[in-house]
Amino acid sequence: MTGKGNTTLHKGIPVIKDAFVLLVKTEWNAPIVDALEKGCIKILKANHIGYKVMTVPGAIEIPFAIQQHFDFTVNIPDAYIALGTVIRGDTPHFDYVCKYVTEGILQLNLSLAKPVIFGVLTVENEQQAKERIGGIHGHKGEEAAITAIKMIDINRKIQSQQFEFDSK
Repeated sequence: MTGKGNTTLHKGIPVIKDAFVLLVKTEWNAPIVDALEKGCIKILKANHIGYKVMTVPGAIEIPFAIQQHFDFTVNIPDAYIALGTVIRGDTPHFDYVCKYVTEGILQLNLSLAKPVIFGVLTVENEQQAKERIGGIHGHKGEEAAITAIKMIDINRKIQSQQFEFDSK
């Protein structure tokens, strides 16, 4: 469950039918990324959402893999979830990788007709990552899956012109 993060995210998860999600995860920092994946799968299964997993070498490759999948697959998923972990090292590499993967996923969200959920941890050290896979900061894998479900619901409503705006 969520900790200091979004404590209301688990509320109001819509029931959707016939949904499919593609998880795109990295090989780097496998123990942490695998925990993110397990959290995603737990939520997807609990909500009867189909899924598949694609593994890429590193975080930089995530946007490319999603774009290629969207462009060349016959069965386009209802959402993509990008999973990875980038841990700061002693070089500027951390800053470049974080910038590229963040901007790549942002561009996909603006150009694809399907939501792309950012489930990439960008942390200073392994302890911070562990705090985000079931520790004091919740479980970012679970949160990514919940976000995907909510965005699939919103996307379907918008595309069918059944979206209602909140009135205040």
